[in-house]
Amino acid sequence: MPYSTEEEVMEISKSVIGKTFGEIDKYDRSSIKTKGAMGHVIEESLFDYAINSNQEADFSELGIELKVTPVKTNKNKTVSAKERLVLNIINYMTEVNQNFETSSFWLKNRRLLFFFYLWKKELAVKDYQILETLLYTYPEEDLEIIKNDWKIIHTKIKEGKAHELSEGDTMYLGACTKGSSAKSVRKQPNSDIPAKQRAYSLKQSYMTSLVRKHFNAEDLVRISNAQELKHQSFDQILEKRFKPYYGKTLEEIAKSHNLQINQRFKSKVQQVVSSILGITGTKLSSIEEFSKANIQFKTIRLEPNGLPKEHMSFEQIDFNKWLNQPFDESQIYNKFETTKFLFVVFEYIVDESNEKKLVLKGIKLWNMPEETILNEVQDLWYEVRKILTEGVKLKNVKWGNSYRVENNFPGQDYNRIVHIRPKARDGKDKTKLPDGQYVTKQTYWLDRRYISEIVKDLR
Repeated sequence: MPYSTEEEVMEISKSVIGKTFGEIDKYDRSSIKTKGAMGHVIEESLFDYAINSNQEADFSELGIELKVTPVKTNKNKTVSAKERLVLNIINYMTEVNQNFETSSFWLKNRRLLFFFYLWKKELAVKDYQILETLLYTYPEEDLEIIKNDWKIIHTKIKEGKAHELSEGDTMYLGACTKGSSAKSVRKQPNSDIPAKQRAYSLKQSYMTSLVRKHFNAEDLVRISNAQELKHQSFDQILEKRFKPYYGKTLEEIAKSHNLQINQRFKSKVQQVVSSILGITGTKLSSIEEFSKANIQFKTIRLEPNGLPKEHMSFEQIDFNKWLNQPFDESQIYNKFETTKFLFVVFEYIVDESNEKKLVLKGIKLWNMPEETILNEVQDLWYEVRKILTEGVKLKNVKWGNSYRVENNFPGQDYNRIVHIRPKARDGKDKTKLPDGQYVTKQTYWLDRRYISEIVKDLR
């Protein structure tokens, strides 16, 4: 049945807050743990809508799309979105001819009616509880970023590069893979290369910020405004903030901001970066744009030869998950598919008094190209899986006056992009492998030669 007012829709929505899906369900949809079961319950049993996959919004007469989405409680008692919010499938062949206002994303998702439910692993669908409802209109600042995100996606489609789309390309609005398997592909314009089927989505990081703001009134700091974003991309705004400090030493930048920086290097840089961006403290995740876009800050120190001082490390590896999860659900895939990195690049110089100092060379907002993820990264993932299946080979090797245990995981010369190396407090800090053996905790790393190539234009 059609609804004539927002108030009518919201009154019905709020009537189920605190109830479980089983209490609402009239058609036994919640007895099966499927992805869309909760949405079907709300559509059919609450709003008397027949299940459909129409291109227009669910409440088309009001321009409102209904979305049922899970929230989870973390070990530290914070709440977060359990997953990204998948919106609508992108038809590359028709989307190429649209502008933002006529795009399938905007026509279907300009306003969203959220039903948040509490996800718990041990519960059946019927026992999930609805926590809250929210009629959501994008804030003006977010909408400007989303428009730019859409433009980035649209440009790749238009150029026949839909097969190169990655969630890391954009900030808030993603193009996530959507299909039963990696073989789910679609035709794209201006290219004969089949492209993975993708859907517009709001990133998990964006949804987590939304959830925390709504449930906990979390207050984040913005470093851009809607007026700026109408004329510049967020990348350009960041560049504008940092550019006055290019060529200056870390100490000179600190002095210009009246900072006392006697602590270790990482904290020094974080403090300086925070001051450049005009925020207090060193927690860059408290910046709203960084939090919503899953932008992670990394410092790069270049030696005079142009190579970074170190390889770049990431999370410790759970080898059981590595062995048992498919690549597109793996830790390493999700890191590089969904994350943007803010590289702040310093270079060592020797001044007139023969003292070695760090000079700010520039910044780069970077995400790993899809081609690299699907080639070198996936190749490493397969190789590690093969080694885990066959059994990891460990051997004692003389190291100075003692011995250390080496393994046969792909090292830094494997593909010169990504490799596996230990990262632990000491040799006693170990993890158990699927074959029962123990090794020093391992991490995946980006090779410093690869990083040097990424930032070479800043030297």
